[in-house]
Amino acid sequence: MSRGTSGGTGGGLLVAGTTSDAGKSVVTAGICRWLVRQGVKVAPFKAQNMSLNSFVTREGAEIGRAQAMQAQAARVEPTALMNPVLLKPGSDRSSQVVLMGKPVGEMSARGYHGGRQAQLLGTVLECLAELRGTYDAVICEGAGSPAEINLRRTDIVNMGIARNARLPVLVVGDIDRGGVFASFFGTVALLSPEDQAFVAGFLVNKFRGDVTLLEPGLDMLESLTGRRTYGVLPFQHGLGIDEEDGLRVSLRGSVRESEVSSPVGEDILRVAVCAIPLMSNFTDVDALAAEPGVVVRFVDRAEELVDADLVVVPGTRGTVRALEWLRERGLADALARRAAQGRPVLGICGGFQILGEHIEDEVESRAGQVEGLGLLPVRVRFAREKTLTRPVGEALGEPVEGYEIHHGVAQVTGGEPFLDGCRVGEVWGTHWHGSLESDGFRRAFLREVAAAAGRRFVPAADTSFGSLREEQLDRLGDLIEEHADTDALWRLIESGAPTGLPFIPPGAPA
Repeated sequence: MSRGTSGGTGGGLLVAGTTSDAGKSVVTAGICRWLVRQGVKVAPFKAQNMSLNSFVTREGAEIGRAQAMQAQAARVEPTALMNPVLLKPGSDRSSQVVLMGKPVGEMSARGYHGGRQAQLLGTVLECLAELRGTYDAVICEGAGSPAEINLRRTDIVNMGIARNARLPVLVVGDIDRGGVFASFFGTVALLSPEDQAFVAGFLVNKFRGDVTLLEPGLDMLESLTGRRTYGVLPFQHGLGIDEEDGLRVSLRGSVRESEVSSPVGEDILRVAVCAIPLMSNFTDVDALAAEPGVVVRFVDRAEELVDADLVVVPGTRGTVRALEWLRERGLADALARRAAQGRPVLGICGGFQILGEHIEDEVESRAGQVEGLGLLPVRVRFAREKTLTRPVGEALGEPVEGYEIHHGVAQVTGGEPFLDGCRVGEVWGTHWHGSLESDGFRRAFLREVAAAAGRRFVPAADTSFGSLREEQLDRLGDLIEEHADTDALWRLIESGAPTGLPFIPPGAPA
């Protein structure tokens, strides 16, 4: 049945979380997919995102990759309006600030929270208002926890945006971590009375077991807070699509907890991804992990490259730092040995730059001229203006699409052309992110890798990465539709938080 608002400003909801990684991104995507299947014109929104995984929109704007995924869930084209502020960490204390899709400079955490963040509130609210004037509903994602009392004064992504835009707030908690009831109660109790008035209730994420055993606790939580639980989502493997933070990615195990399907041929292919510092857009290897018989691991030791059929050096926000890290750990020598032996290596973006002859960087690290690994005939000079494009081309006889996000400008002086980069023997390099999502090209590339590695691996002829992504997004929509009170959720989106919600002491400190 089609739903819609009564006209004027579209409905809205803020999905907050008790912690980072509570499931805000996937819940937001699931609500978007559920709504669009009900005939609702819906858009995602995240006022401020901190992520090393980003995406380039068709108008050439850089936004968080999670918001691009949520736009796909909503079946709309992603735009800069959906993520007006993006912070890309360059160290533990500073980040590049990307405003409306374009970088505007580096800033320390103290400088950003000390005043710059509050100045961006007007821009954020204008973007949200424009989306709400265009769509029936806008599903907003918060960041971290709304109860970060040290940052509340300058907050523009959690309760700051909820109160200014009068959005009801749904707090998501990851019960798989334990302590979810304390987290729910404590989150509300650390908010001011004015903020608490917008917190409508809770959503339990990643529950394992018999939900009837949880229900007495949910009833007690409601009696303590005056707020209901809008659903209990069961634990499901493989739903962490387009995660935001490459700094916390596990170095062990396969990507996204994915189970490796049986190979079509006689052998599997082992892919090792070097988990370099400030790793960015590690989602590039998701398409490899989706192939039956391909095992993807993140590694940080030289000996872990020995049995790999393909080694990927991914993108990074710190090319020179990553290069030093590879040398310190012996991985640089291991890559050189692989190249000499004719064993496949793929460098993407920053990884491509690392494989070159030398890097001239007065922008990112300000290290000046640094020698690269010398595995590709490429010289890189960092420009102050960032390249943000959506290239289309052909490689290995197959059409390819991708996107570029980099300051480094590559001068290729030899080798075979490869996606605006080059190839020498079995060492490949390109600035193109997302190229492996092109099914025909990915299969052709894996055939080359298998031949060089001496593996009797055969790519599946019918693997469609786009279809698999759609299936994942539908699974998220199914979770909401089957395990949340969707009628109550819609009332929140359309009408806002219930009136008369009780104050839970002590509230935020003065």
